[in-house]
Amino acid sequence: MMTYQIIAPVIPSGQIYQFNTAFDVDYEVRFGRKKENVLHTVVVFGVLNDEYEGEEYSLTNKGDVFKVMNTISEIIRMYMHEHPSMRTYEFTGILGEDEDENQMSQRTKLYTRYLPKVFPENQWETEISGNKIIANRKREYY
Repeated sequence: MMTYQIIAPVIPSGQIYQFNTAFDVDYEVRFGRKKENVLHTVVVFGVLNDEYEGEEYSLTNKGDVFKVMNTISEIIRMYMHEHPSMRTYEFTGILGEDEDENQMSQRTKLYTRYLPKVFPENQWETEISGNKIIANRKREYY
C-alpha cells in the first residue's frame, strides 16, 4: 500500500496529522472529540494550500486520489493505535457543487471503499446516513 510521508503530531497522542503529495498539495487530517462523548471523534481532512482559496474540501484532480486515501487511512490507523479506547469515528462526505443533497456524494462513496481497510467488520459496525458515516466499535472489542 503506497502512502505519502506522514507528519505525525509532536506529541504521539496529538490530534493533527499532515502530509504533502508529489504534486506539492498539503493535506491536514484532524481528529476532534465530541463534547458530550470523549470516546467519539470526528475525522476531518482537507487541503491547506492557498491556491485552493482556503477551501479545505477542494478537489485537486491531481490523479493521486488512491494514494491520498491510502495515506488518510494509515493516519486513522495511527490515531487508533494511539487512542485504543475510542469507540466511535465519524466522517462526512461534503457535497460537490453539482451534487444533489438527497443523494450520496461522490466523496462519501469514495470513503465507503476504504472503510473495511480501516474498520474491519469483525470489530466495527459502520452505518451510513446520507453523507455521514459512523463507525462504532463492537462491544466485545471495548
